[in-house]
Amino acid sequence: MSEESGSWWRHVTPPSTLQIPAIVLVHWLLTVWACMAWPSLSFMWGNFSVLAVGVWAIAQRDSVDAVLMFLVGVTVTILTDIIHFGVYFSPGLFDSSVFRFSAGMAILNLLLKPVSCFFVYQMYRERGGEYSVNFGFPSVSRNREAYQSIDQQDESSSPPNPFNQAQDTTRPGVRTY
Repeated sequence: MSEESGSWWRHVTPPSTLQIPAIVLVHWLLTVWACMAWPSLSFMWGNFSVLAVGVWAIAQRDSVDAVLMFLVGVTVTILTDIIHFGVYFSPGLFDSSVFRFSAGMAILNLLLKPVSCFFVYQMYRERGGEYSVNFGFPSVSRNREAYQSIDQQDESSSPPNPFNQAQDTTRPGVRTY
């Protein structure tokens, strides 16, 4: 195996400038085909509004917020699509070939969304986003290297001069204003 065995996905992924446009195009096409005969208006509004956020992520190439909102939107539509399948999908509707094709494209769209989330998350990290969720709970950190001790004063430093006044070294007890 090669030295970079942990980065196998870099060889599979398209260039970063094409990832989000390709994802938006594929999901747009699958959503249009899924909406031919079967789903409800809420399915259409949910998926097309997330794709509009994806267009925003394409237009704003440096925006971390646009990619994060697209990632959250795709993740939420995974759940809403499952709910739509549970509520609106019935075996009695399989009479027409258009319905079978529409339902098949909706299922394929749902199956591709976790893969799309992976690629959009990689783009989010590439644009400088960090996954840090703070639920308001206090946390204890053991990394104390970045702090300076207040117990020991630096010997080379002079006493503080808060008003940026010139020091008179001839008469130490008298200050002029």
